[in-house]
Amino acid sequence: MEKTKYAQLETLTRRGNLMTEQTEAEESATWKRFIRKHWSIFAIFVVAAISAVAGAVYVFWWFTGNAQTIDLVPSTLSGWTMNNAVMFILHLIFWELVLIGIPVAVGAVIAWQWWKRLPAEEKKEQMFGKRSRSRDTGGAVSPLLFIAFAIKVYVDGNWNSAISTWTLNYVVGSMITILIWIAALFAIPAIIGVVWWIRHETNKNP
Repeated sequence: MEKTKYAQLETLTRRGNLMTEQTEAEESATWKRFIRKHWSIFAIFVVAAISAVAGAVYVFWWFTGNAQTIDLVPSTLSGWTMNNAVMFILHLIFWELVLIGIPVAVGAVIAWQWWKRLPAEEKKEQMFGKRSRSRDTGGAVSPLLFIAFAIKVYVDGNWNSAISTWTLNYVVGSMITILIWIAALFAIPAIIGVVWWIRHETNKNP
């Protein structure tokens, strides 16, 4: 009796796995057809997203220098107070919203208007055909960023220097350098792969 129940359970598990694989294949095909049909819009969205990220980093670098010029914050970390940190963050958020947030919001409105003009059946396939798959990668990314920052400090010869002697430009510049490292190692190859995949899919016969 127990063997029969075990066999039935195993059969149901196999059927469930098979249905899951079939569903995933159908969802993948649906997205491929969608991107192949709207590849130009998809390419624009990718370029816009990359531009927004690059712009946000540039605004961060620009505001860092400007904040020291107008004496909003001291140049060295030894002179920083909690008030300096709070004011720096608030002003940075303001300029990021004005220079990056507003254009992104306009782009989001344009994207939403484009989405609303799609056929109802096509929108339904994209909204309900693809299941969300969230991955908690924050816990892994933070240690990697710290390790990269430590490597940067060691390479610069500041391993044994007091943190209070570091300048704001050095800290921010190191952070941007790390982002460039990450882009070179992961983002650029990923973008090349996406571009190749789009060209490969669009060259297929419908």
